[in-house]
Amino acid sequence: MHEKSKFVIFVQQYTYFNMKKLISLVLLLAVAASSFAQQNYKDYTPSEGNLKARQEFADSKFGIFLHWGLYSIFAQGEWYLSKGRLSHAEYKKSADAFYPHRFDAKAWVKAIKDSGAKYICLTSRHHDGFSMWDTKYSDYDIVDATPYGKDVLKALAKECKKQGLKFHLYYSHADWTRTDYWPSKSSNKVSGKETFEGGYENYFKFMNNQLEELLTKYDVDALWFDGMWDRRSVNWRIQEQYEHIHNIKPECLIGNNHHLPAIPGEDFQIFERDLPGENKAGYSKGQTVSTKLPLETCQTMNGMWGYKVADQNYKTTEYLVRYLVSIACKGANLLLNIGPQPNGELPATALERLKEMGEWLRKYGDSVYGTTAGDIQAQEWGVTTRKGERLFVHIFDLKSKELHLPLSCKVEKAYTFEGKQPVAFTATNGGVTLKFDTIPSGTDYIVELITK
Repeated sequence: MHEKSKFVIFVQQYTYFNMKKLISLVLLLAVAASSFAQQNYKDYTPSEGNLKARQEFADSKFGIFLHWGLYSIFAQGEWYLSKGRLSHAEYKKSADAFYPHRFDAKAWVKAIKDSGAKYICLTSRHHDGFSMWDTKYSDYDIVDATPYGKDVLKALAKECKKQGLKFHLYYSHADWTRTDYWPSKSSNKVSGKETFEGGYENYFKFMNNQLEELLTKYDVDALWFDGMWDRRSVNWRIQEQYEHIHNIKPECLIGNNHHLPAIPGEDFQIFERDLPGENKAGYSKGQTVSTKLPLETCQTMNGMWGYKVADQNYKTTEYLVRYLVSIACKGANLLLNIGPQPNGELPATALERLKEMGEWLRKYGDSVYGTTAGDIQAQEWGVTTRKGERLFVHIFDLKSKELHLPLSCKVEKAYTFEGKQPVAFTATNGGVTLKFDTIPSGTDYIVELITK
Protein backbone atom coordinates (compact mmCIF):
# COMPACT_ATOMS: atom_id res chain seq x y z
CA MET A 1 0.00 0.00 0.00
CA HIS A 2 1.28 3.49 -0.89
CA GLU A 3 2.39 5.79 1.94
CA LYS A 4 -0.16 8.40 0.87
CA SER A 5 -2.97 5.87 1.22
CA LYS A 6 -1.75 4.88 4.67
CA PHE A 7 -1.79 8.51 5.69
CA VAL A 8 -5.33 9.04 4.41
CA ILE A 9 -6.54 5.97 6.33
CA PHE A 10 -4.78 7.17 9.47
CA VAL A 11 -6.49 10.59 9.22
CA GLN A 12 -9.87 8.97 8.68
CA GLN A 13 -9.44 6.63 11.63
CA TYR A 14 -8.14 9.41 13.87
CA THR A 15 -11.04 11.70 12.92
CA TYR A 16 -13.60 8.93 13.49
CA PHE A 17 -12.14 8.02 16.89
CA ASN A 18 -12.09 11.60 18.11
CA MET A 19 -15.53 12.32 16.69
CA LYS A 20 -16.90 9.40 18.75
CA LYS A 21 -15.26 10.85 21.86
CA LEU A 22 -16.72 14.28 21.08
CA ILE A 23 -20.21 12.87 20.52
CA SER A 24 -20.00 10.91 23.78
CA LEU A 25 -18.97 14.05 25.69
CA VAL A 26 -21.77 16.11 24.14
CA LEU A 27 -24.34 13.42 24.99
CA LEU A 28 -23.05 13.19 28.56
CA LEU A 29 -23.32 16.94 29.06
CA ALA A 30 -26.74 16.96 27.40
CA VAL A 31 -28.03 14.30 29.80
CA ALA A 32 -26.72 16.25 32.79
CA ALA A 33 -28.14 19.53 31.49
CA SER A 34 -31.49 17.88 30.71
CA SER A 35 -31.68 16.39 34.19
CA PHE A 36 -31.08 19.73 35.85
CA ALA A 37 -33.37 21.55 33.40
CA GLN A 38 -36.25 19.21 34.35
CA GLN A 39 -36.18 20.61 37.88
CA ASN A 40 -37.93 23.79 36.63
CA TYR A 41 -35.76 26.34 38.40
CA LYS A 42 -37.53 29.54 39.35
CA ASP A 43 -36.15 33.04 39.42
CA TYR A 44 -34.58 34.16 42.68
CA THR A 45 -34.57 37.68 44.04
CA PRO A 46 -31.99 38.09 46.82
CA SER A 47 -32.79 40.29 49.81
CA GLU A 48 -30.99 43.57 50.49
CA GLY A 49 -29.13 41.87 53.34
CA ASN A 50 -28.07 39.08 50.99
CA LEU A 51 -26.77 41.53 48.39
CA LYS A 52 -24.77 43.31 51.09
CA ALA A 53 -23.35 39.97 52.27
CA ARG A 54 -22.41 39.12 48.67
CA GLN A 55 -20.43 42.34 48.34
CA GLU A 56 -18.64 41.79 51.65
CA PHE A 57 -17.81 38.27 50.51
CA ALA A 58 -16.51 39.46 47.13
CA ASP A 59 -14.34 42.10 48.82
CA SER A 60 -12.83 39.65 51.31
CA LYS A 61 -10.84 37.70 48.68
CA PHE A 62 -9.35 35.13 51.09
CA GLY A 63 -10.82 32.42 53.29
CA ILE A 64 -9.60 29.21 54.94
CA PHE A 65 -11.23 25.81 54.32
CA LEU A 66 -11.04 23.21 57.11
CA HIS A 67 -11.65 19.58 56.15
CA TRP A 68 -11.95 17.97 59.56
CA GLY A 69 -14.00 14.98 60.65
CA LEU A 70 -13.97 11.32 61.64
CA TYR A 71 -11.85 10.50 58.57
CA SER A 72 -8.97 12.47 60.13
CA ILE A 73 -8.33 9.57 62.54
CA PHE A 74 -7.21 7.32 59.69
CA ALA A 75 -4.88 10.01 58.26
CA GLN A 76 -5.69 8.84 54.72
CA GLY A 77 -7.80 11.71 53.43
CA GLU A 78 -11.50 12.47 53.56
CA TRP A 79 -12.55 9.80 50.99
CA TYR A 80 -11.05 6.87 52.92
CA LEU A 81 -14.38 5.15 53.62
CA SER A 82 -15.27 4.92 49.92
CA LYS A 83 -11.84 4.56 48.33
CA GLY A 84 -10.80 2.02 50.96
CA ARG A 85 -14.02 0.05 50.31
CA LEU A 86 -14.47 -0.19 54.06
CA SER A 87 -17.39 -1.51 56.05
CA HIS A 88 -19.37 1.52 57.19
CA ALA A 89 -20.27 -0.33 60.41
CA GLU A 90 -16.58 -0.86 61.22
CA TYR A 91 -15.73 2.69 60.17
CA LYS A 92 -18.35 4.09 62.55
CA LYS A 93 -16.66 2.31 65.47
CA SER A 94 -13.69 4.67 65.08
CA ALA A 95 -15.83 7.44 66.58
CA ASP A 96 -15.07 5.87 69.96
CA ALA A 97 -11.40 6.83 69.41
CA PHE A 98 -11.97 10.39 68.15
CA TYR A 99 -10.67 12.59 70.94
CA PRO A 100 -9.26 15.91 69.62
CA HIS A 101 -7.98 17.00 73.02
CA ARG A 102 -5.65 19.64 71.56
CA PHE A 103 -8.41 21.50 69.71
CA ASP A 104 -8.33 25.19 70.63
CA ALA A 105 -10.94 27.28 68.81
CA LYS A 106 -9.39 30.55 69.98
CA ALA A 107 -5.94 29.58 68.67
CA TRP A 108 -7.35 28.32 65.34
CA VAL A 109 -9.30 31.50 64.68
CA LYS A 110 -6.42 33.76 65.71
CA ALA A 111 -3.95 31.96 63.40
CA ILE A 112 -6.41 32.19 60.53
CA LYS A 113 -7.24 35.84 61.19
CA ASP A 114 -3.52 36.67 61.37
CA SER A 115 -3.08 35.04 57.95
CA GLY A 116 -5.21 37.78 56.43
CA ALA A 117 -8.17 35.48 55.76
CA LYS A 118 -11.60 37.01 56.30
CA TYR A 119 -13.68 33.86 56.76
CA ILE A 120 -13.54 30.20 57.78
CA CYS A 121 -15.39 27.32 56.12
CA LEU A 122 -15.60 24.13 58.22
CA THR A 123 -16.85 20.73 57.06
CA SER A 124 -19.92 20.28 59.26
CA ARG A 125 -20.82 16.95 57.62
CA HIS A 126 -18.80 15.20 54.90
CA HIS A 127 -19.73 12.25 52.68
CA ASP A 128 -19.15 9.77 55.53
CA GLY A 129 -22.25 11.21 57.24
CA PHE A 130 -20.54 12.14 60.53
CA SER A 131 -21.78 15.44 61.99
CA MET A 132 -19.30 17.77 63.71
CA TRP A 133 -21.95 19.34 65.97
CA ASP A 134 -24.51 18.27 68.55
CA THR A 135 -27.34 17.48 66.15
CA LYS A 136 -30.60 16.13 67.53
CA TYR A 137 -31.33 14.38 64.23
CA SER A 138 -28.55 11.78 64.56
CA ASP A 139 -26.43 10.17 67.25
CA TYR A 140 -23.61 9.83 64.73
CA ASP A 141 -21.99 13.09 65.78
CA ILE A 142 -19.01 14.41 67.72
CA VAL A 143 -20.98 14.92 70.94
CA ASP A 144 -22.95 11.66 71.11
CA ALA A 145 -20.60 9.19 69.40
CA THR A 146 -17.16 10.22 70.70
CA PRO A 147 -15.50 10.34 74.13
CA TYR A 148 -14.60 13.97 73.40
CA GLY A 149 -18.26 14.97 73.70
CA LYS A 150 -17.84 18.65 72.83
CA ASP A 151 -19.42 20.71 70.06
CA VAL A 152 -16.44 22.01 68.06
CA LEU A 153 -18.70 23.80 65.62
CA LYS A 154 -20.26 25.88 68.38
CA ALA A 155 -16.81 26.79 69.73
CA LEU A 156 -15.60 27.92 66.29
CA ALA A 157 -18.78 29.88 65.56
CA LYS A 158 -18.40 31.73 68.88
CA GLU A 159 -14.72 32.54 68.28
CA CYS A 160 -15.29 33.70 64.71
CA LYS A 161 -17.89 36.17 65.90
CA LYS A 162 -15.66 37.31 68.76
CA GLN A 163 -12.58 37.81 66.53
CA GLY A 164 -14.45 39.25 63.55
CA LEU A 165 -14.33 36.46 60.97
CA LYS A 166 -17.28 35.26 58.90
CA PHE A 167 -18.34 31.68 59.58
CA HIS A 168 -19.18 29.38 56.64
CA LEU A 169 -20.16 25.72 56.79
CA TYR A 170 -19.57 22.95 54.27
CA TYR A 171 -22.43 20.44 54.07
CA SER A 172 -22.42 17.31 51.89
CA HIS A 173 -25.50 16.28 49.95
CA ALA A 174 -23.93 12.82 49.61
CA ASP A 175 -23.99 10.29 52.45
CA TRP A 176 -22.26 6.90 52.16
CA THR A 177 -23.84 5.44 55.30
CA ARG A 178 -27.58 6.24 55.33
CA THR A 179 -29.99 3.77 53.73
CA ASP A 180 -32.25 6.55 52.44
CA TYR A 181 -29.48 8.09 50.30
CA TRP A 182 -29.35 7.27 46.59
CA PRO A 183 -27.30 4.26 45.45
CA SER A 184 -24.30 5.81 43.68
CA LYS A 185 -20.87 5.03 42.33
CA SER A 186 -19.18 6.30 45.49
CA SER A 187 -21.65 4.95 48.08
CA ASN A 188 -21.80 1.51 46.43
CA LYS A 189 -18.09 1.04 47.18
CA VAL A 190 -18.82 1.14 50.90
CA SER A 191 -19.03 -2.39 52.27
CA GLY A 192 -22.26 -3.28 54.05
CA LYS A 193 -24.16 -0.33 52.59
CA GLU A 194 -27.82 -1.36 52.58
CA THR A 195 -30.18 -0.83 49.67
CA PHE A 196 -32.17 2.35 49.08
CA GLU A 197 -34.81 2.32 51.83
CA GLY A 198 -37.13 5.00 53.10
CA GLY A 199 -36.85 7.03 49.90
CA TYR A 200 -35.27 10.36 49.15
CA GLU A 201 -38.18 12.17 50.81
CA ASN A 202 -36.92 10.93 54.17
CA TYR A 203 -33.31 11.92 53.43
CA PHE A 204 -34.40 15.31 52.09
CA LYS A 205 -36.32 15.99 55.29
CA PHE A 206 -33.30 14.91 57.38
CA MET A 207 -30.99 17.31 55.52
CA ASN A 208 -33.41 20.22 55.82
CA ASN A 209 -33.84 19.59 59.54
CA GLN A 210 -30.08 19.63 60.04
CA LEU A 211 -29.66 22.76 57.92
CA GLU A 212 -32.37 24.56 59.88
CA GLU A 213 -30.58 23.53 63.06
CA LEU A 214 -27.30 24.97 61.79
CA LEU A 215 -28.89 28.22 60.63
CA THR A 216 -30.78 28.89 63.86
CA LYS A 217 -28.16 27.81 66.42
CA TYR A 218 -24.74 28.58 64.93
CA ASP A 219 -24.92 32.06 63.36
CA VAL A 220 -23.89 30.78 59.90
CA ASP A 221 -22.95 33.35 57.24
CA ALA A 222 -22.77 30.94 54.27
CA LEU A 223 -23.50 27.33 53.33
CA TRP A 224 -21.07 25.52 51.00
CA PHE A 225 -22.70 22.45 49.44
CA ASP A 226 -20.96 19.48 47.82
CA GLY A 227 -21.88 16.04 46.49
CA MET A 228 -24.57 16.64 43.85
CA TRP A 229 -22.12 15.38 41.23
CA ASP A 230 -22.59 11.92 42.84
CA ARG A 231 -25.90 11.47 40.95
CA ARG A 232 -26.50 13.64 37.86
CA SER A 233 -29.73 11.96 36.75
CA VAL A 234 -31.92 12.53 39.83
CA ASN A 235 -34.01 15.44 41.09
CA TRP A 236 -32.35 16.69 44.27
CA ARG A 237 -35.14 19.28 44.80
CA ILE A 238 -32.28 21.66 45.29
CA GLN A 239 -34.08 24.94 44.70
CA GLU A 240 -36.75 23.94 47.19
CA GLN A 241 -33.94 23.50 49.70
CA TYR A 242 -32.42 26.86 48.79
CA GLU A 243 -35.80 28.55 49.33
CA HIS A 244 -36.08 26.88 52.72
CA ILE A 245 -32.66 28.24 53.70
CA HIS A 246 -33.37 31.77 52.50
CA ASN A 247 -36.76 31.78 54.24
CA ILE A 248 -34.99 31.02 57.52
CA LYS A 249 -32.07 33.41 56.96
CA PRO A 250 -32.33 35.54 53.78
CA GLU A 251 -28.82 36.98 54.13
CA CYS A 252 -27.17 33.54 54.33
CA LEU A 253 -25.07 32.98 51.21
CA ILE A 254 -25.39 29.70 49.30
CA GLY A 255 -22.73 28.14 47.06
CA ASN A 256 -22.67 24.65 45.54
CA ASN A 257 -19.70 22.68 44.24
CA HIS A 258 -21.77 20.79 41.64
CA HIS A 259 -19.36 21.66 38.78
CA LEU A 260 -22.20 23.01 36.63
CA PRO A 261 -23.55 26.48 35.76
CA ALA A 262 -25.01 28.41 38.69
CA ILE A 263 -28.58 27.58 39.71
CA PRO A 264 -31.05 30.33 40.77
CA GLY A 265 -30.93 30.54 44.53
CA GLU A 266 -27.13 30.41 44.70
CA ASP A 267 -25.31 33.53 45.90
CA PHE A 268 -21.75 32.72 44.86
CA GLN A 269 -20.17 30.33 42.37
CA ILE A 270 -17.56 27.73 43.28
CA PHE A 271 -14.66 26.39 41.20
CA GLU A 272 -12.71 23.38 42.49
CA ARG A 273 -8.92 23.54 42.05
CA ASP A 274 -9.33 25.88 39.07
CA LEU A 275 -9.35 29.57 38.38
CA PRO A 276 -12.74 30.65 36.99
CA GLY A 277 -12.90 29.93 33.27
CA GLU A 278 -10.20 27.27 33.36
CA ASN A 279 -10.48 23.49 33.50
CA LYS A 280 -6.96 22.31 34.30
CA ALA A 281 -8.15 20.04 37.13
CA GLY A 282 -10.94 18.52 35.03
CA TYR A 283 -13.90 19.49 37.24
CA SER A 284 -15.18 22.53 35.34
CA LYS A 285 -15.84 21.32 31.79
CA GLY A 286 -19.60 21.86 32.15
CA GLN A 287 -19.22 25.09 34.11
CA THR A 288 -19.71 28.57 32.68
CA VAL A 289 -18.52 31.59 34.67
CA SER A 290 -21.35 33.67 36.12
CA THR A 291 -21.15 37.40 35.42
CA LYS A 292 -23.61 38.20 38.22
CA LEU A 293 -22.32 36.25 41.22
CA PRO A 294 -19.20 36.50 43.39
CA LEU A 295 -16.69 33.76 42.52
CA GLU A 296 -14.59 31.47 44.68
CA THR A 297 -11.82 28.97 43.92
CA CYS A 298 -11.08 26.28 46.50
CA GLN A 299 -7.58 24.82 46.55
CA THR A 300 -5.49 22.64 48.85
CA MET A 301 -2.46 23.90 50.73
CA ASN A 302 -0.75 20.56 50.14
CA GLY A 303 -2.27 17.75 48.03
CA MET A 304 -5.26 16.49 50.03
CA TRP A 305 -8.35 18.04 51.57
CA GLY A 306 -8.56 15.87 54.70
CA TYR A 307 -5.49 15.09 56.80
CA LYS A 308 -3.15 12.54 55.21
CA VAL A 309 -0.04 11.71 57.19
CA ALA A 310 2.04 10.97 54.07
CA ASP A 311 1.13 14.21 52.31
CA GLN A 312 3.80 16.77 53.14
CA ASN A 313 3.77 18.28 49.65
CA TYR A 314 2.94 21.80 50.83
CA LYS A 315 2.90 24.61 48.29
CA THR A 316 5.43 27.36 48.93
CA THR A 317 4.38 30.71 50.33
CA GLU A 318 5.49 32.35 47.10
CA TYR A 319 3.24 30.02 45.11
CA LEU A 320 0.26 30.61 47.43
CA VAL A 321 0.64 34.40 47.34
CA ARG A 322 0.85 34.41 43.55
CA TYR A 323 -2.12 32.04 43.34
CA LEU A 324 -4.18 34.33 45.58
CA VAL A 325 -3.30 37.35 43.45
CA SER A 326 -4.02 35.45 40.22
CA ILE A 327 -7.47 34.54 41.54
CA ALA A 328 -8.07 38.17 42.54
CA CYS A 329 -7.16 39.09 38.95
CA LYS A 330 -10.23 37.06 37.94
CA GLY A 331 -12.34 38.98 40.48
CA ALA A 332 -12.61 35.85 42.65
CA ASN A 333 -11.79 34.65 46.18
CA LEU A 334 -9.34 31.95 47.27
CA LEU A 335 -10.63 29.37 49.77
CA LEU A 336 -7.40 27.71 50.86
CA ASN A 337 -7.73 24.33 52.54
CA ILE A 338 -6.06 22.87 55.62
CA GLY A 339 -6.65 19.33 56.92
CA PRO A 340 -6.46 19.52 60.73
CA GLN A 341 -4.89 16.59 62.59
CA PRO A 342 -7.05 14.09 64.53
CA ASN A 343 -5.73 15.45 67.84
CA GLY A 344 -7.24 18.86 67.04
CA GLU A 345 -4.09 20.71 66.01
CA LEU A 346 -3.46 22.50 62.74
CA PRO A 347 -0.33 21.02 61.07
CA ALA A 348 2.86 22.97 61.85
CA THR A 349 3.66 23.59 58.17
CA ALA A 350 0.15 24.91 57.57
CA LEU A 351 0.58 27.34 60.49
CA GLU A 352 3.88 28.48 59.01
CA ARG A 353 2.24 29.17 55.64
CA LEU A 354 -0.60 31.09 57.34
CA LYS A 355 1.90 33.23 59.22
CA GLU A 356 3.91 34.06 56.10
CA MET A 357 0.82 34.85 54.00
CA GLY A 358 -0.36 37.15 56.77
CA GLU A 359 2.95 39.00 56.78
CA TRP A 360 2.66 39.55 53.02
CA LEU A 361 -0.99 40.66 53.16
CA ARG A 362 -0.34 43.16 55.94
CA LYS A 363 2.07 44.92 53.56
CA TYR A 364 0.35 44.45 50.22
CA GLY A 365 -3.26 43.53 51.02
CA ASP A 366 -4.60 46.84 49.69
CA SER A 367 -3.79 45.55 46.19
CA VAL A 368 -5.97 42.46 46.82
CA TYR A 369 -8.82 43.17 49.25
CA GLY A 370 -11.81 44.94 47.71
CA THR A 371 -10.44 44.69 44.18
CA THR A 372 -12.22 43.67 41.01
CA ALA A 373 -10.92 41.77 38.00
CA GLY A 374 -7.86 43.34 36.41
CA ASP A 375 -7.80 45.05 33.01
CA ILE A 376 -5.19 42.54 31.82
CA GLN A 377 -5.66 38.85 32.53
CA ALA A 378 -2.81 36.48 33.40
CA GLN A 379 0.36 36.88 31.33
CA GLU A 380 3.78 35.24 31.56
CA TRP A 381 5.02 38.22 33.56
CA GLY A 382 2.07 38.36 36.01
CA VAL A 383 -1.46 39.75 36.50
CA THR A 384 -3.43 42.91 37.34
CA THR A 385 -6.13 43.86 39.85
CA ARG A 386 -8.26 47.01 39.99
CA LYS A 387 -9.77 49.20 42.73
CA GLY A 388 -11.58 52.22 41.29
CA GLU A 389 -9.08 54.43 39.46
CA ARG A 390 -6.15 52.40 40.82
CA LEU A 391 -4.78 49.58 38.66
CA PHE A 392 -2.27 47.29 40.38
CA VAL A 393 0.29 45.59 38.16
CA HIS A 394 1.58 42.44 39.89
CA ILE A 395 4.89 41.40 38.35
CA PHE A 396 5.96 37.81 39.06
CA ASP A 397 8.57 37.17 36.39
CA LEU A 398 9.73 39.88 34.03
CA LYS A 399 12.72 39.25 31.76
CA SER A 400 13.54 42.84 30.82
CA LYS A 401 13.55 46.41 32.14
CA GLU A 402 10.42 47.30 30.17
CA LEU A 403 6.84 46.10 30.37
CA HIS A 404 4.21 46.98 27.77
CA LEU A 405 0.63 47.02 29.05
CA PRO A 406 -2.18 46.96 26.46
CA LEU A 407 -4.64 49.34 28.13
CA SER A 408 -7.61 51.32 26.84
CA CYS A 409 -7.60 53.68 29.84
CA LYS A 410 -5.30 56.70 30.23
CA VAL A 411 -2.48 56.35 32.76
CA GLU A 412 -1.80 59.56 34.71
CA LYS A 413 0.71 58.31 37.33
CA ALA A 414 2.82 55.23 37.99
CA TYR A 415 4.75 54.38 41.13
CA THR A 416 5.90 51.39 43.14
CA PHE A 417 3.35 50.11 45.66
CA GLU A 418 6.11 49.75 48.27
CA GLY A 419 7.94 53.02 48.83
CA LYS A 420 5.76 55.00 46.39
CA GLN A 421 8.71 55.66 44.09
CA PRO A 422 7.83 57.05 40.63
CA VAL A 423 8.02 54.59 37.72
CA ALA A 424 8.84 56.00 34.30
CA PHE A 425 6.34 55.27 31.55
CA THR A 426 5.49 56.27 28.01
CA ALA A 427 2.06 56.24 26.46
CA THR A 428 1.53 54.47 23.12
CA ASN A 429 -1.45 53.94 20.84
CA GLY A 430 -1.80 50.45 22.28
CA GLY A 431 -1.46 51.33 25.95
CA VAL A 432 1.55 52.21 28.09
CA THR A 433 5.12 50.97 28.57
CA LEU A 434 6.66 50.91 32.04
CA LYS A 435 10.43 51.44 32.29
CA PHE A 436 12.52 50.20 35.21
CA ASP A 437 16.13 50.90 36.29
CA THR A 438 16.57 47.21 37.12
CA ILE A 439 14.53 44.11 36.32
CA PRO A 440 11.78 43.75 38.98
CA SER A 441 12.20 40.76 41.26
CA GLY A 442 10.64 39.13 44.31
CA THR A 443 7.44 37.25 45.07
CA ASP A 444 5.25 40.04 43.67
CA TYR A 445 6.66 43.38 42.54
CA ILE A 446 3.66 45.73 42.48
CA VAL A 447 3.34 48.89 40.42
CA GLU A 448 0.31 51.10 41.04
CA LEU A 449 -1.16 53.05 38.16
CA ILE A 450 -3.60 55.93 38.56
CA THR A 451 -5.89 55.77 35.56
CA LYS A 452 -8.62 57.83 33.99
